[in-house]
Amino acid sequence: MKKLYGIGTGPGDKELLTLKAVKTIKEASVIFAPNNKGKNIALDTAEDYLHNKKVVLIDFPMGKVEKEDYIKAAEIIYNEIPEGECGAFLTIGDPMVYSTFIYIVEELENIKIDVEIVSGIPSFVASAARTKTPLTVKGDTFILCDEFKEELLNYADSICILKTLKNKENILNTFENNDFKYNYIKRCTWNEEKVLSERKDIIKDSDYISLILGRKTSK
Repeated sequence: MKKLYGIGTGPGDKELLTLKAVKTIKEASVIFAPNNKGKNIALDTAEDYLHNKKVVLIDFPMGKVEKEDYIKAAEIIYNEIPEGECGAFLTIGDPMVYSTFIYIVEELENIKIDVEIVSGIPSFVASAARTKTPLTVKGDTFILCDEFKEELLNYADSICILKTLKNKENILNTFENNDFKYNYIKRCTWNEEKVLSERKDIIKDSDYISLILGRKTSK
């Protein structure tokens, strides 16, 4: 039977790859990753362990991805893995957190292939470590989102907002009006990493690979 591992490669620092991720990548016959103009951050993170393995970049259309695209991706994966061997699908962060892999798994369930997940360190966890921001303490509510709504702060002691390229000024206004302290982290663990806490600097920055951590100051 064929097997596929969904492997989280973490936020970008090669030293944050787990031992299990490295071991599994080395054992895989073929490596899969989403195609981003011929590049992929997860592949770059794991490059030291690919050892000239076959790499298959899977195309997903820009904009809205349809169910048919995930079906096609699942078929490509199944056809590329030799019978009785295993493949590895690499994704940044963790495969079960805002990942394309989640939707591919749903389609792989209709195919005779065994799927196993190898967890990775998500960017919001790495960012909390970088900024020494507690995500949760006893009794806290932590919210992770990629679409911010002001009412979320009614329930959160701490919050992380991904994909902050748009509406940063509105987010910061809302934080300040609700007594939330915040940090903006871009390219966490990369050589280009920056942690910004000044409002004007955050609003001016336009890096897609960024997030905002907020925590209520009364906590």
